[in-house]
Amino acid sequence: MALKPTIYKFRISLSDMNRDLYDSMALTVAMHPSENVERMMARVMAYCWNYQEFLDFTKGLSSIEDPDIWVRTLDDQLMLWIDIGEPAFDRVKKATTLAREVKVYSFNSKAEVWWKQGEAKFSKLKASFYYFDNKQIQKLAGLVDRTTEMSVTISGESAYVTTDKGDCELVCNTFLEQ
Repeated sequence: MALKPTIYKFRISLSDMNRDLYDSMALTVAMHPSENVERMMARVMAYCWNYQEFLDFTKGLSSIEDPDIWVRTLDDQLMLWIDIGEPAFDRVKKATTLAREVKVYSFNSKAEVWWKQGEAKFSKLKASFYYFDNKQIQKLAGLVDRTTEMSVTISGESAYVTTDKGDCELVCNTFLEQ
């Protein structure tokens, strides 16, 4: 019998000072059985950082052909492809042929090693690469429950996150931005 995803519900009050964007949202996020809370929270934060009309979570780890997050227009054009983790060069290259904009958000302790190994090839692609500090992601993961209300304020390269269990800062560093 296949394991089922764990469902998390978020009520997020988002203030993105960089884009003068202020909104609230209710997200239902399925955490894949092979996914940990840190990766799920990297997805949630990438979602907040890129919040816009038609932004949606995909089947993610359940469908290896899809990104974790995307923007598809009403006429089914793929405008934005967002991957979380350390995807292979070929995956990112393919994404750049399918979507108008490609972003990769890394979050774990091996992110810098992954980047250094692939930097020469990745830098030739029309894609942007970011990383969240692993310790900050771990702290954020400790602040969420299956149902969480949170406030996310983005200013510059930092997101300030507040929940009932506490608060933390999450910096979105850049490996390469197109």
